[in-house]
Amino acid sequence: MDWLHQQWEWLSHREDLFVWIGGISLATIIVSAFAVPMLIRRLPHDYFLENSEAAEWMRHRHPMLRISFLILKNLLGGVLVLGGLIMFLTPGQGILTLVVGILLLNFPGKRRFEVWLIRRKPLHRAVDWIRRRAEKRPLELPEE
Repeated sequence: MDWLHQQWEWLSHREDLFVWIGGISLATIIVSAFAVPMLIRRLPHDYFLENSEAAEWMRHRHPMLRISFLILKNLLGGVLVLGGLIMFLTPGQGILTLVVGILLLNFPGKRRFEVWLIRRKPLHRAVDWIRRRAEKRPLELPEE
């Protein structure tokens, strides 16, 4: 019980820490409330298929444009993953934000992980609901 009291004392003298955590949490909620549905709406309906339109479009661009795009995409993905993890501890749509962040990142085994993740019923229903409200086609998934 002494340890808990010591921790509480340490935290009670760190009000600025709580202000920062609260500010980051609020900013993450606001950004994800706009960014996550926007990214889901903009996702091509064939994103999860091997030869999606978006992948073909990017393959024919200048290498510097592709590299710049990949850097920016991975930075945004990292921010959303971090925000999703923060929202597990604070209010917000943590799972959806985390998933969209993962979709933006590049790493080995990503495609297999994405397909496995989007096949989870609650997530798939949420994504399809957002796309339906935006009058977009539902996502097409590869055969199992």
